[in-house]
Amino acid sequence: MSIADNLAEVRARIHATVHRAGRSRGDIALMAVSKTFPAERIREAYDAGARLFGENRVQEFAGKIDSLRDLGDAEFHLIGHLQTNKSAKAVELFSAVDSVDSLHLAQKLNASAELSGEKLSVLIEVNVGGETAKSGVLPGSHELEELLSAARELPHLEFRGLMTVPPFSHDPQQARPYFRQLRELRAQIAARKLPAIDMGTLSMGMSHDFEIAIEEGSTCVRIGTAVFGERTKA
Repeated sequence: MSIADNLAEVRARIHATVHRAGRSRGDIALMAVSKTFPAERIREAYDAGARLFGENRVQEFAGKIDSLRDLGDAEFHLIGHLQTNKSAKAVELFSAVDSVDSLHLAQKLNASAELSGEKLSVLIEVNVGGETAKSGVLPGSHELEELLSAARELPHLEFRGLMTVPPFSHDPQQARPYFRQLRELRAQIAARKLPAIDMGTLSMGMSHDFEIAIEEGSTCVRIGTAVFGERTKA
C-alpha cells in the first residue's frame, strides 16, 4: 500500500474509534512519525494530507530539513530524547519539543528560544511505566513538580500538556491502564490551575495501540509504521 493509502486507512480507524468512544474527530491530531525515513517519503505523506510530523533525532532531521523547507504549513515536532547540548539546534529546527523530561532541559530550551526571539511549544514526557531504559519524569515525582513550578519562570516556553510511551506489549489492551493513568494525571494538574501551564494536549498512542489511547483520552496519536511502513533499525 502507498503512504496515501496507509494514511486513509489510519484516518478511517481514528474516525471509527472516536465515533465508538463518543468523541469528536476534531479532538484528535494525527502525527506522522517520520524518523528514519527520507525527505521524499515525508513529502509523499504531505501530498496525502499529513501536516504534523514527529522526528526522534536532531542530527537526523537536520539532514532532511533543506529538502522540506518549501512545505510551509508542515509542522515538525521533536518526540525523542533530547540532550541538553543539542537544545539550541532543536529550537532552530522544530516548532515543538514533545519530550521535555527535566528542569535543566527546559531551562536550556527557554534560553535558546529567547536568543532566537521565539516561543517554543513543549510537552512534559512522563514515564508512566517507571521503566529505567526510558526517558521521562515519574508521575508524582519531585522532577515533575519542579517543571510545573518553574513554568512561570520560563516565558519562552509554552507548556501544552503531557506525552508518554507506555511499556510495550503485543496486546494493545495492556497499555490501557497506563493511558488512563496519564489522563488522570493531566486532570489533576489541570485542576491546580498552575501559572503558565496548559494541559490541553495528551500525546499518547502509536501504530499498535492508538485506538486504545483514543478511547482513554488521547488528543494526539503518533503513527509511524502504520503510515510509512516498517522501518529499518537505526
